[in-house]
Amino acid sequence: MEKFVPNLKRKYLEEVAPALQKDLGFKSAMQIPALEKIVVSVGVGEAITNKKLLDSAVKELEQITGQHVVRTKARKSIANFKVREGYEIGAMVTLRGDNMWYFLERLISIALPRVKDFRGVKPNAFDGRGNYSLGITEQIIFPEIDFDKIERVSGLNVAIVTTARTDEEGYALLEKLGMPFAK
Repeated sequence: MEKFVPNLKRKYLEEVAPALQKDLGFKSAMQIPALEKIVVSVGVGEAITNKKLLDSAVKELEQITGQHVVRTKARKSIANFKVREGYEIGAMVTLRGDNMWYFLERLISIALPRVKDFRGVKPNAFDGRGNYSLGITEQIIFPEIDFDKIERVSGLNVAIVTTARTDEEGYALLEKLGMPFAK
């Protein structure tokens, strides 16, 4: 019996990787940039006063990613924000393997086109090592979220970590996978 392969992963293996090897002039297949992991995180600063907001953010992040979420704690005490070290102020999840491919496919083909006045994602949000960071202002662009049951509209951060060595390689990888970069 053949194992099911996510559509985007199949596209990467059959079309994107050979095209990248040819375009970027790599001699070995091991040099071709690939996705390593996707980290989705949300910060809930108001969780200091209202714990229900963090609970709902965790539940929504689990619905979006389909994976267990880790609550993040403050590393330092900051008096101006009334934050003490150890307070739970956010949540994050690291996606690898098939879950990563499913999430990226849903992000590219379903969620991003649902953003109001969408003109593409910024192509300059690379970190210098081929990793891409994307800020999403509303979690309601994901179809898994029931609009009537949310506490409040909040944003989330998506960090796409690749094995690319330069921003140009990372850009080429994501562009060929279908990331809608602004022109």
